[in-house]
Amino acid sequence: MKSEKSPLLGILGGLGPMSSVYFYELLTSRTKAERDAEHIDLLLSSRASTPDRTAFLLGRSEESPLPIMREEVLRLCRAGADLIVIPCNTAHSFYRDLQKDCPVPILNIVSETVEHLFRQGIKTFGLLATEGTVLSGSYPHFCKEKGMVCIPPSPEEQALITSLIYDKIKQNKEVDERDLLSVVERMKSRGCERVVLGCTELSLIKRRVASDPSLVDSLEVLAYRTILSCKKTPVGFDDSFEPPKTEGVLS
Repeated sequence: MKSEKSPLLGILGGLGPMSSVYFYELLTSRTKAERDAEHIDLLLSSRASTPDRTAFLLGRSEESPLPIMREEVLRLCRAGADLIVIPCNTAHSFYRDLQKDCPVPILNIVSETVEHLFRQGIKTFGLLATEGTVLSGSYPHFCKEKGMVCIPPSPEEQALITSLIYDKIKQNKEVDERDLLSVVERMKSRGCERVVLGCTELSLIKRRVASDPSLVDSLEVLAYRTILSCKKTPVGFDDSFEPPKTEGVLS
């Protein structure tokens, strides 16, 4: 019997570049495969020159990233992509406009992460992300209908997280993971059952520290959902990643 054809994946990357590289690595290392041909067929766009999403959302720049993101999404579609993923949380502040103009589904990293928490019965979680993602309210938006609470960091904690993202990771400088973990512990002490890494560049720190069940990596969630949606079998994820009854987003 001939196996069902897997969709061609389009990745809108470069937002930032290193987290896009890590996402591609996750897709490759976490897909069950015994030979090259069993991996996901994909197209990767890395438009690193896309204007900064947070700077625009905070009013610090008048240059919107939306036109370039839309252009790249449509370029991927014209090249044959059946499904689009964007390994950047802040970019999802523009999700509605991107999906409106896109003829194929775009997986939403924010809604998928909230759904992942919901499946575990989590009611309250902390969010560590860019100022743009926090300001956009994208995570609280998806929490409302599920009766969940998303707690943002304090101004002091946000300043530290922002510095880790912009002054360290984006500049390819050494990061002390204890800075991140100190904020995580403070949020847990305020009643957060889980702490979401809602910036994919923070995922680059998590991969270096010992596994902490209270940390939920949005990039890992997106990788898991992408693998399922591409009709492949995920491997190497922890027990919190149990497949839902209906897998994938494509018919």
